[in-house]
Amino acid sequence: MSPIELSAAASRYVERRLTRQTVTPDQGWQIRAWELYRLVPEVRFAATYIANAMAGALLFAGRRADDGTIEKAPDDHYATEVVTDIAGGPDGQSELLKAFGKHLTVAGEGWIVIRPNNQVKNPEVPPDGHEWRVLSVREVQQQNGKLQATIEGEPVPIPAGSPEALDPNAPLGLRVWEADPEYAIEADSPVRSSLDLLEELLLLNAAVKAIARSRLTGRGILLVPKGTKFPTIPGNNGAEDDLIETLMTIAETAIREPESAAATVPIILEVPPESIPDFKLITFESNFDELALKLRDEAIRRFATGLEMPAEILLGLGDINHWGLWGLTAEAIRLAIEPRLATVCRALTQQWLRPILEAEGIPDWDRWLVWYDSSPLRVRANRSETALQVHERGVISDEALRRETGFDDDDAPDADEIARRRAQNQPAQEDDEPADQDQDQEPEEDTTTDVPVDETQDTPDTMPASAHVTDAGLLAAADGVIWAALTAAGRKLERTPACPRSERGRARQIQAADLHTIIFVQPPEIDQYRLFEGAWARVPEIATRYGVSGECLTAALEEYCRDLLCNGVSHAFDQTAGVLRAPCITAAA
Repeated sequence: MSPIELSAAASRYVERRLTRQTVTPDQGWQIRAWELYRLVPEVRFAATYIANAMAGALLFAGRRADDGTIEKAPDDHYATEVVTDIAGGPDGQSELLKAFGKHLTVAGEGWIVIRPNNQVKNPEVPPDGHEWRVLSVREVQQQNGKLQATIEGEPVPIPAGSPEALDPNAPLGLRVWEADPEYAIEADSPVRSSLDLLEELLLLNAAVKAIARSRLTGRGILLVPKGTKFPTIPGNNGAEDDLIETLMTIAETAIREPESAAATVPIILEVPPESIPDFKLITFESNFDELALKLRDEAIRRFATGLEMPAEILLGLGDINHWGLWGLTAEAIRLAIEPRLATVCRALTQQWLRPILEAEGIPDWDRWLVWYDSSPLRVRANRSETALQVHERGVISDEALRRETGFDDDDAPDADEIARRRAQNQPAQEDDEPADQDQDQEPEEDTTTDVPVDETQDTPDTMPASAHVTDAGLLAAADGVIWAALTAAGRKLERTPACPRSERGRARQIQAADLHTIIFVQPPEIDQYRLFEGAWARVPEIATRYGVSGECLTAALEEYCRDLLCNGVSHAFDQTAGVLRAPCITAAA
């Protein structure tokens, strides 16, 4: 299908929607919201944070299954082709989502105007493609079902496009908005509920600015016990000046020249000696100075709590550690990013994808939709540690490990250095090899890799054989407990908010014990969702059977499993021996 036919199909759908819209939404508050975006830095920060985060998500074509989950469309399906072409591809989609991050946060509404490039002649768009523009409510006027957009200062009429007279080269307008819960035709946004608060913040900012200037305009009046005499200004032939005129002159000088002496030196006034016993400085400070600063901080805090995302994102992270940072990031994605991504996807589904599929006669066109993948936003912050762990398991290459740890190929060892390292390690491996080790294993393979509890690869001298590799029974029992604990945690994790409904279809296709490798798990969520509840019930029995400390064995297994969940690493039998290196286990053995 040609791009022209795509435009015609969607134009017909837009006409159905616009002709039913008999009331023009109120845009007064939206215009003021954009003004506050330019005046209040906290509004700009919040909008930019959400916009940059949304830009990292990916759009894809999906199909809603019978259980409500969303399955990704096959690569050769027509819906995939249509979604891939939105905004010209991934780069354009990233810019589109970024723009709507600000529009939905500030005004709660934005417009997409699509024009065939054979009319627009945009050099950045293929000649047979479409130009996609994201416009604000101030750039699109809607009256009686008719639209007129303003693009780069030029008016662009957007016709309704009736089915009887389709114009394939006419511009197309798609409205994207967060529906007001009371009056759905109007938009809603976090800034809307904070308009009065932000107006108050502007007044407090002005008050603080006035306070700062008032301290520049003068440092008070210094009373000098001498003959009453007002200060004079050069050019008055020694005549005494009026006190009010003197004050105004010095204030104007301080404002005009903040670095002048007039901004820091007090006004000197001579009075009769019997009026004051000594020099006296009179200042004009008030209690409102400190109060204004406190009220401004309180206003900023209230605005932060109304942003539909963790307030710490705006107020600052303080002394939050990396676990807390991961938690805040995940919370921000769920509360602020994904709902807005869903809003954009819903508009693209209803006003673009489904009308095209319906016009093409695609079966069950109403079950296909545009959806988002937010997994790129959930990348672990500690990628270096994760890279080391998965490299030990042979999952990524040496080049990938160097890239994720900040090194490049110039830092790679040469052939001579590799040979020298092998020669140095070979005798140690032969000396430390247990007597009853499986002879079928490769001599150079290390079977005691410990990830992520302990990265030491050499067996400690204090490790008794009964507590380490030679006790196959203890190893097998510990491996079974670990596997059962991770399986139970995965099944519970699938039913928690940590696994969005859109991901549950894909989650069911993954082994439960490995589900944590694709779903972000925060440390507090392990206890919140009771992921390991009942997992260690048989550990005391196992400990008694093999003569080790039950309490210590339980702690070692739980710590190891928690580390796996929080770092997104799978369990392997070779890692079990490292778990049993806890000193209290070896001492008991």
